[in-house]
Amino acid sequence: MPAHLHILGICGTFMGGIAAIAKSAGYRVTGCDANVYPPMSEQLRALGIELTPGFGAEQLALRPDVWVVGNVVTRGNPLMEAILDAGERYVSGPQWFAEEVLAGKHVLAVAGTHGKTTVSAMLAWILEKAGRSPGFLIGGVPNDFPVSARLTASPLFVIEADEYDTAFFDKRSKFVHYRPRTAILNNIEFDHADIFDDLASIERQFHHFVRTVPRSGKVIANGTEESVKRVLTLGCWTPVEAFGVADGWQAGEADAQGAFEVSFAGQGLGRVQWSLLGTHNRFNALAALAAARHVGVEPAAGIKALGSFGGVRRRMQIRGEAKGVIVYDDFAHHPTAIRTTLEGLRQRVGKARILAVLDPRSNTMKRGVMKDALPPSFAQADRVYIYSSGIGWDARSLFALLGPRARCEEDLDALIAAVVGEARAGDHVVVMSNSGFGGIHGKLLDRLSARV
Repeated sequence: MPAHLHILGICGTFMGGIAAIAKSAGYRVTGCDANVYPPMSEQLRALGIELTPGFGAEQLALRPDVWVVGNVVTRGNPLMEAILDAGERYVSGPQWFAEEVLAGKHVLAVAGTHGKTTVSAMLAWILEKAGRSPGFLIGGVPNDFPVSARLTASPLFVIEADEYDTAFFDKRSKFVHYRPRTAILNNIEFDHADIFDDLASIERQFHHFVRTVPRSGKVIANGTEESVKRVLTLGCWTPVEAFGVADGWQAGEADAQGAFEVSFAGQGLGRVQWSLLGTHNRFNALAALAAARHVGVEPAAGIKALGSFGGVRRRMQIRGEAKGVIVYDDFAHHPTAIRTTLEGLRQRVGKARILAVLDPRSNTMKRGVMKDALPPSFAQADRVYIYSSGIGWDARSLFALLGPRARCEEDLDALIAAVVGEARAGDHVVVMSNSGFGGIHGKLLDRLSARV
């Protein structure tokens, strides 16, 4: 009989990915979460994975071989307390995954405050188009694959390497478990204020990550980031290949359609023909090309593959157009991500108006950490709308710095009405949130369509 795993916190993207891969590897998988919610719940049920709503202690009767614990679980959780009292075997999701799935694989781990999901999806797509059929676990939904996680017979495995903590009993970052041979350090900024005190504490975790890469591996590093340089200065025993600098990988300026030239050490390698926006995505492409080359994919093949890269859901995803107004969904919620997203769109749309709508719902933003950096991050927006319900700081006073082009609303319907009242044909409405944001995208499109 196959080993039985019961996964606590199974509806998160990472833990749901573990569940899908474990099921495909032959394990019997069940799981629970506080809210068994789509789309992950639907994906898991389609795989035949039995889901239990909540964390009731009665689940102890399932008697799995091991309890796999996600970082959403804390002390005081009824099921976790019962597991501890019973002396049951439990393990964190990242540790189980590293030991049971990644062992023996050539792991390509993508780390950084921003861009992890996009770079992971790019890298997986390049390897797929090169016939390498990689396994992967991506913390979002890539448009080029029907799933966000899969296990294959390939020795290559691409994983989004998150710096968030592992579990309530293991406060190391998740990525310390993955033991990559190819590691990408894209950028490092302060974030996750609920678990990190300052940037230095985040950099320390990234250095722990660097310490796990063998000398026969490769570190692909953003050469423009001082924080990345500081991490490598702490000690690096692995060859480093940089992007964004003259002696490494470089991206030329994008044309009106987004296409750009790629070079390495001053030698031209080809032109990426795509429509993605912004300098950050050109850097993302360089990181993916460098990592792919480390496992034998020639840059020309990687460049060609990026020409058909379909992107990732919720990364400047067009949700629809109504009465000439285009509505986008984007995951940006950190000031840097907001700024780069809007700069990329401005390059594309020229003088057309951009209406930016922000839901500052991440743990960092709700605490007001880095709030002072928010108003300047909207420099490219013609109008700014802030959903200020449930945050621990005075958004109205802060965004008064932007004058009449900024508006704060604590009521979602009032916010939607304000956007619909302002928007006109030719405008671009960018909704930025790391949550579902109350289904605002559909509501905006419906109300715009109904407008006389």
